[in-house]
Amino acid sequence: MKEILICTLIAFLLSFILVAVEIPLLKKIGAGQNILSYVKEHEKKGGTPTMGGLAFVFAACVVSLTSAAIHGADKSYFVLLAIGLGYMLVGFLDDLMKKLRGKNLGLRAYQKILFQIAVAVLASVYCCLNGLTALKIPYTNLSFDIGWGMLPLGVVVFVATTNGVNLTDGLDGLAGSVCAFFFIFLGLLLMLQGENEDIVTLSFCLTGALAAYLVFNNYRASIFMGDTGSLALGGFAAATSLFSGNALIIPILGIMFVLSSISVIMQVIYYKKTGKRIFLMAPIHHHFQEKGYAEGKIAYAYAITTAVLGCTLLLPFV
Repeated sequence: MKEILICTLIAFLLSFILVAVEIPLLKKIGAGQNILSYVKEHEKKGGTPTMGGLAFVFAACVVSLTSAAIHGADKSYFVLLAIGLGYMLVGFLDDLMKKLRGKNLGLRAYQKILFQIAVAVLASVYCCLNGLTALKIPYTNLSFDIGWGMLPLGVVVFVATTNGVNLTDGLDGLAGSVCAFFFIFLGLLLMLQGENEDIVTLSFCLTGALAAYLVFNNYRASIFMGDTGSLALGGFAAATSLFSGNALIIPILGIMFVLSSISVIMQVIYYKKTGKRIFLMAPIHHHFQEKGYAEGKIAYAYAITTAVLGCTLLLPFV
């Protein structure tokens, strides 16, 4: 536990330094966010540096990797790390193309999905070939082995989680705070389950690194994580959950990601059928914003909801 706390603190400090250094560098090269014209409340945010995910992902990975190298880690940890970085690369390419094109258009939707599915398939096949096919039932001590059923389940989990986090990243401090609570409670759960210490350390390092990033990302944000950060966080959330047999907790601990995704799906389907909208704007956090709620209040509500549900997952171990 002491080593994990030290790693979390170091990840926080390293992330804080890197984000602070990254902001002026991104401004210098003109890596600012292009704001969608229909989000009126965000007009003043145009030009805010993006790709902040590079800093906190690097900090978390370096610290956890150093810890793993000291006492030796199994190959699953390194595969998990590669998966998260793979999703970060997809997000980075998207952010980079937006900058090069000078407008809010990076990779095409189908290109992003193909990249995401490719990484998801590789990760899921790895799970199947290495016996990582157990599914633990939340709130119980029960689990069952689904064998190669992990392949389709894994692909769904990865694609749904990465896009859910990506959709949630729409307000200052929103995705960062939700993910910070997601990883701290996932880390606590894995610790209580006696899971791989390196994966536990990575979860806490991500929490520490995100906490430092949030210092700069709370309203009004000085930097955005971009798809570089959101896709990486989604990849790490899916991988740590899947590799530890906890894929079924994602709809619980990641309820705000689910809410973001469902609100968009409902909005699109209903609009195509009726020409009308269910929400003032989707994802639903924009609906709340249109109703007059401040960004900070929405982020706080999302984060607290995640924390409360995280606490319920720990109750069986009390």
